Order: sequence, then structure tokens, then C-alpha cells
Amino acid sequence: MRLQTLTSLAAATLLAACAHRPLPPEASQAPRVEPTAAQLSTAARVGLPATELADLLNKPLYKMQPAEVGRFLAWQQLDEPDLRRRIAKLARKNIGQPYELYLLGEFPYETHDPQPMFRLDKSDCVVFAEHTYAMALSASWEEFFWVLQRIRYNEGVIGAATRNHYTEADWNIANRWLVTDVTRTLGAPVQAYKQRIDRRAFLNKQFKIERDIPVQEWDDAYIAKQDVAAIEAQLQDGDFVNVISRRGNDAWASHVGLIVTGEDGSRRILHSAEPVVREETVQGFIARMAERDARQAGQNKAQFAGLKFLRLNDAPQVPPMAPQPRPARPAALAG
Repeated sequence: MRLQTLTSLAAATLLAACAHRPLPPEASQAPRVEPTAAQLSTAARVGLPATELADLLNKPLYKMQPAEVGRFLAWQQLDEPDLRRRIAKLARKNIGQPYELYLLGEFPYETHDPQPMFRLDKSDCVVFAEHTYAMALSASWEEFFWVLQRIRYNEGVIGAATRNHYTEADWNIANRWLVTDVTRTLGAPVQAYKQRIDRRAFLNKQFKIERDIPVQEWDDAYIAKQDVAAIEAQLQDGDFVNVISRRGNDAWASHVGLIVTGEDGSRRILHSAEPVVREETVQGFIARMAERDARQAGQNKAQFAGLKFLRLNDAPQVPPMAPQPRPARPAALAG
């Protein structure tokens, strides 16, 4: 995930700690895909040449240029009108994308965080989910970039201070137009946890930004890892997953991903983690985390506890951006 943390519970709550993952087995070279007659027809409707469509079908998203992404998204809207399936297709088209933690910032709009406002060639777990959702909701590069900022920032107001830093209390809440927390409604027992969120201290420590923001006490819940199997069949393509870790009395979302359905009907997690974006079954992910925790026993490291699930809303409507305020001038020049 994107940001470095403070200490203790602050470290527990930020979008900040996508866990390391082992290198997946090497995939065999996939045969070249040729567009179908129906795909060529939809390409013609958006002015995409047949030869370019053929090339884009065989090129991962993370190897495309922005203009190519824009043309591909316009075609994809027609080729796959179902939003859930479109999210799954776009997510899978980024399998193999290299992972890098703390990837995005606000540069060049701001200089508090020197990272750029978008990347196509790499992702971390949050960047991967945000880009996938934004692409699935867009039919051009310009629309994608606009929707991306609406997802990343509170009311779309760009800035380090308005970025949705905290998974549960910021990202999940600010994007309720897109996803709805269904953790408590799936029928499994839930585990309650609390967080103490000090945004003022975080912004000051991380970016030297002063904001008078009161401390927030946050209550939330997750499904313990051993109870997830009982509700897996209810999960749908495009659902948002929060991976919950615990250390002592602290619990937090340390990683995120997207749900996709396998050809065999299995529910799978598609996510960005070291070293690359990959897809694995939910139960395979849970088993792998258990093996990791067993290796790290006695090292005072966070342990995988369970999962939160947020349902992709039916036909989400992207809200308008709030007005972007003019940046403040130095106090000596104000007036």
C-alpha cells in the first residue's frame, strides 16, 4: 500500500503495509489472441482500427501508453457491458504488473509527496484496486483520470491532506457510492475491533501539514479467517476485500484486493503484492497466510486475522467533484 505509517495503532490503520508475497510460478507463453467478428464490430463503432485492437488484446494494461488505454477503455465498454465482468477482465489484464509500495502521491499538483498522481507500469494494492475500478467506469483516458481522483480523494479534492489514507475510516466511507460494507450481513460471525485515528498527527509527521482534525474513535468488524469459507459463495466479481491483520489488541486493514470468480466457480482474490499482481483462490490465500504466520511465530509480527468484504454497488454513479480550492498563499503575502 501507499503510505508510511506512524507507530502503534496509526501503523495499524493506514493504507500502508501490503504484505510481501512469494514469486508466483512462471506462466507459459500465452498464444496470440485474435479479435472475433463481434469484437471487430465494436472496435469500428469507437474508431479503433482492427490491427490496433489485435495488438491491445495481446498487450497487458501495464505495458500500454495512456492514449492506448483510453482507446481500449472505450472499446471495452461496448465489448463487456456488465460492470462486474468488466472489472474482472480489466483486473486480469494487469496480472504480472510489477509491485512497488508507496507508489502514488500528488506530484506535480503538490510537492508534499513527490510520487506522481498515476502509474500504469507498476502498482501497489490500493493503486491496483483504484485504477481497476476507475478504468471499468470510464470510456476514455480523460474520464479514467477524473474518476481515479474521485476515488482517491475525499470528494475528489486533490491533496495529501484529503487523500483517503485510512482504509476503513476514509477509503471505505468516502467510496460508499461505489462499494457497501456487507461484512456483517453475510451470515458469518464477526469479530469487532477498534481504532484510534489521529489524522492531525499523521499529516504532521508524514507531510509536515498542519490540520486541526479531532481524533476519531472507530469501530469495525471482520470475518475471522476460519469462518470465510462458509460465506464465500455469496461473493461477487468486483467486490472489494480488506485483509485484516492483528498485533496484540490492534487490528487494521493491511492489504486490499478484488474478488473475481474462476471458471470453476471458485472465489478468488486478484491483488497487487510483491513481486507482481496475481490471482489466487480465497482459500489458497488464507492457507498461504497461515504458513507465513507459522514461519514468523514468536517474532512479534502482525498475524493475518480475517477479511472484510465490501459489495460493489449495482450501477454506481460517480458523484461530482467538490470544487478544488485555490492553494493558500504564505501568511506574509496574504491579504
